[in-house]
Amino acid sequence: MESLIEGVFLSDLKIIATDNGSVFHGIKANENTYMGFGEAYFSSIVSGKIKGWKQHLKMTLNLIVPAGAIRFVIFDDRPTSTTYKSFNEFCLGPEIKYKRLTVPPGVWMAFQGIGKDLNLLLNIASIPHDPGEVLQLPLENEQIPNYNW
Repeated sequence: MESLIEGVFLSDLKIIATDNGSVFHGIKANENTYMGFGEAYFSSIVSGKIKGWKQHLKMTLNLIVPAGAIRFVIFDDRPTSTTYKSFNEFCLGPEIKYKRLTVPPGVWMAFQGIGKDLNLLLNIASIPHDPGEVLQLPLENEQIPNYNW
């Protein structure tokens, strides 16, 4: 089993196929990764493009890829964490691995579109968007070791 960065969870989700279309599960309030509801939003990313790095100071992210495929890279630079200076990489999408990625506050995340067409993610965030609680860095920077995308 893959060793996850402290506080990161990868949860199995179900796709229930029917003749008229499918139901894609997301999150339930009674799950251990549910940290409250602030907002939900969709974000798309073009194949081959990379968005990042972002670090939320208060928000827990619950990331689901219902269409296409997205590679997520997470870096832990929290000095008190048991996984300090570790990376995790996850490739998610309904055709490869339909799971929910929960990312706690304080870790860095970037993501890349790897599907051919629409690459869509849903974030079910624990708090409403607040531009004052998020930090951003360019992909190449002094704080995060260079990652081989």
